[in-house]
Amino acid sequence: MAFPLRHWLALGAMLGSATSAQAAAAPNLFPERWIDGTQAQEPVTQVQALDADTFVIRQSIKTNFEAPFLYLLFGRDKALLLDSGARDGVIRPTVDRLIASWLKAHGRSDIPLVVAHSHSHGDHIAGDAAFRERPNTTIVGLKPAEVAAFFGIGRWPGEIARFDLGGRALSVIPTPGHQSASIMIYDPRLRILLSGDTLYPGRLYVPVNFMADNRASIDRLASFAARHPIRAALGAHIELTRTPGKDYGHEAAAHPDEHPLELPAATIHQLQTGLKAPLDTPGQNRVHDHFIIVPVPARGE
Repeated sequence: MAFPLRHWLALGAMLGSATSAQAAAAPNLFPERWIDGTQAQEPVTQVQALDADTFVIRQSIKTNFEAPFLYLLFGRDKALLLDSGARDGVIRPTVDRLIASWLKAHGRSDIPLVVAHSHSHGDHIAGDAAFRERPNTTIVGLKPAEVAAFFGIGRWPGEIARFDLGGRALSVIPTPGHQSASIMIYDPRLRILLSGDTLYPGRLYVPVNFMADNRASIDRLASFAARHPIRAALGAHIELTRTPGKDYGHEAAAHPDEHPLELPAATIHQLQTGLKAPLDTPGQNRVHDHFIIVPVPARGE
């Protein structure tokens, strides 16, 4: 897969020259429109690159209504795939193709792959089975203790871990609330925050028994964001239209006029503020321009 040099130069200039005014506005990181189910035919996945080492994969809504986004990041020593897709997805061939292309470009024959998860709900782990027999591949466990042990998080969820891909050190931020094993990944190279289902342009589901955990996670995230430049938060779904606060129906088969995937860093503070509202009863939804907080009945994890 070849990407023109002018693409990397333009992206570098964009990321390197952000002003405070730009930081408050929604960024525009993707040149192509995402597949959204509105065409009669669309591929089972779509890939857009943020740079030569960073790829965003979307699973087609025609394979699963969740249409999740997955992230593949390369360093010198290893690659990280964040999430493996929803049921009926065909993710591994796309990942294998991207890895083969990266290896060819670097004159190499192999690189270890780590498959981790933004959290352990089914629409983010269903593709794991396809990677279990893949050579030189490690799949991170799904329980908080397993996630903490793999990334070296000594004090879950209050500690942020450093995970180095080789010349590319990522921050692993525990964010339990939406689900007990939720994490976010911060990449200082591109100044992007991979925010899973905890923050994305859609319905942010929080079990009422985990609402306090979620509030604490977003407080810690806001503190992290105050110390680290964030160009954009990139979540795992799009469920909103471009009309502020208007979402698609549950299991909608197409998403015409989707909200951009990218959310500005200011959205973190907006979520922190929004979570201060009474949210302890299912149905107390709070609608904001870029997300909807949805309390749901208590869950086990």
